[in-house]
Amino acid sequence: MCLSLYNFYIFAIMQKLLLSIITIFSLTFSAYSQYRIDYGFSVGASNYLGEIGGGIGERRSGPADMKLNYTRWDLGGFYRYRISNMFGVKGTLNYIRLSGDDAQTLNPARRGRNLNFKNDMIEAAAHLELYLYKVNDVGGTGRYSSDFNLYAFGGVAAFYSNPQGELDGQWYALQPLQTEGVNYSKFNIAIPAGIGFYYTIQRKYRLGLEASWRTTFTDYIDDVSDKYIEHTDPLTAQLANKTNQEVITQIHLDNPDLNNGSPQVTTYQPGKKRGDPEHNDSYATVTVNFSWAIRGRSNFYKSKNSWVLGKNKRKRRKSRAKF
Repeated sequence: MCLSLYNFYIFAIMQKLLLSIITIFSLTFSAYSQYRIDYGFSVGASNYLGEIGGGIGERRSGPADMKLNYTRWDLGGFYRYRISNMFGVKGTLNYIRLSGDDAQTLNPARRGRNLNFKNDMIEAAAHLELYLYKVNDVGGTGRYSSDFNLYAFGGVAAFYSNPQGELDGQWYALQPLQTEGVNYSKFNIAIPAGIGFYYTIQRKYRLGLEASWRTTFTDYIDDVSDKYIEHTDPLTAQLANKTNQEVITQIHLDNPDLNNGSPQVTTYQPGKKRGDPEHNDSYATVTVNFSWAIRGRSNFYKSKNSWVLGKNKRKRRKSRAKF
């Protein structure tokens, strides 16, 4: 019952975010009197921090424990509205793939565990941007045809998550199988934060770069969190416990100084540690952004950035010729 209420709550928040973004996009076509608006698309790379993969030692927080060879992609669209000279708000909708594989780590216990996953996620987010540095005329050309903005941002995001595991070349959705006996939600909340910049080119195009880290409230982006349990269904049992005896044997041959109890096949039996429930999963993206700015007669830009209107002509004083 509690999980159903949680799912409903998360779904309601995600629905509100989506409706807000759709509403903002719809205003674009009636906003010709403003230049506070730009909208466009983003493409970039994504990676995650969780139980699968990682570095050789114990878990570390942050990008240092990510496996760069499992970097995947992020595609999205966004809409930005400039509130003032210092603040802006942005709505985003992203399609993000995350993945990981214990076979790619040098951590002996994780290599023996031999789990893997991929997760295609849909994320809707709202950001508040704080502009830290601005150059109205890049290069000092006097034409004011390009500007530069550096900003930091934070916000809230809702995302749909559906981790899958691979077995004999086929991928299976893991959440319905309850590999750890937990019926976790596919809808979750994240807190995005990051930094970015953009150039305005020819007063109407914007090209930028943005790096973002998402702190989440779930430990099941990779379907791994706590302990091994018993399973009666053969498929679930195979996907939940893929311990590789050959890998464990090779690890001990390559590392004779390892403690005899780590790792062994018994390390991966029901009741034993499968994941790390003390830390939730996180993920990060780095994207290149391209957008179109809407030109017009906004009072804000008219007073602060009249160069974007392309109307810096001085008024000529009318005078009568003297003879």
